[in-house]
Amino acid sequence: MALSLRFLAGFCLLSFSLSAQKLGSAANPYVLNPTPTTVAWGYYWSEAVPVLKIHSEDYVRVRTVVTSNPERLEGAGVPADQVEKELRDVQSVKERGPGGHVLTGPIYIEEAEPGDVLEVRYDSIKLAISYGYNAIGAPGAGFLSDEIFDRKMKIIPLDKEKMIGHFSEGIDIPLHPFFGSAGVAPPKEVGKWNSAPPWMNAGNLDNKDLVEGSSLFIPVYVKGALFEIGDGHAAQGNGEVDITAIETSLIGKLKFIVHKGKSLKWPRAETATHVITMGCDRDLTAATRIAVREMIAYLVQEKKMSQADAYMLASVAVDVNITELVDGNVGVHCLLPKGIFGKAGAKALGQ
Repeated sequence: MALSLRFLAGFCLLSFSLSAQKLGSAANPYVLNPTPTTVAWGYYWSEAVPVLKIHSEDYVRVRTVVTSNPERLEGAGVPADQVEKELRDVQSVKERGPGGHVLTGPIYIEEAEPGDVLEVRYDSIKLAISYGYNAIGAPGAGFLSDEIFDRKMKIIPLDKEKMIGHFSEGIDIPLHPFFGSAGVAPPKEVGKWNSAPPWMNAGNLDNKDLVEGSSLFIPVYVKGALFEIGDGHAAQGNGEVDITAIETSLIGKLKFIVHKGKSLKWPRAETATHVITMGCDRDLTAATRIAVREMIAYLVQEKKMSQADAYMLASVAVDVNITELVDGNVGVHCLLPKGIFGKAGAKALGQ
């Protein structure tokens, strides 16, 4: 009997060990680092060549580089030996634009087909370096950059233990890292989509609620989805008014899940406390209309409410926030508190 128990214990341990070692599992995720051959510089595109192929339910540990260049960082005071080798290496990328973000990817998810929904779960998001920066955009870029012409760049030390950014003497900013840009390829007819304006394929949403533990749900437009990610932020205020947050490099462990039989027109998200709908447009009012309509649609489809009741609930319980004002397309997001539904709760796709 003792021998049988020892054998069973050994078998279970071996089985657990093999499971833990499976490539793409939570314990042993795929690893994707930014190199000249594993980044897309400034675009989301249906014709982009995948740098990693995975399956639904797989995990990927992905690293991104700060949206800047070594010369500018050094000019602002970063010691040369603290500029990431990865950032120096990707400067050799020739195919660039039309945007300025260095995005790690694209990742091809085998099961993803047009009409599906891709869920990206942010299992963990960690700071990759001990500093970030904030810089005022050029005239026409930041919200008030036609009035404030000083293109100042401030290096902000990041304390990974206390999770604060030291903005200046007496001012410390709580850190809540998130990826400013995460999206899939747009429809083929769009061509090479600029990485700056967020859209139906997500991309540069700059939504500070998409922190560790949250999920982003994106409509899929092309086979494989072609997911890219970058524009790491250590902290940001809603609006991102000068066009930058605390820009930094991040390492995230992401889980990818393809949802069949579900459909979305615009990206949607879920946190521990809220369901989030989003809208993007060049006009703030139009973006707000999209986000509010998407929230009403969610309540009608997933909570089986009438349109009128959903509209009223949105008015009394949903916060409508300006996500960002500076990316060509501005962003608005609506936050629905899940707690108002009691034990029934709320899920972004009604799972």
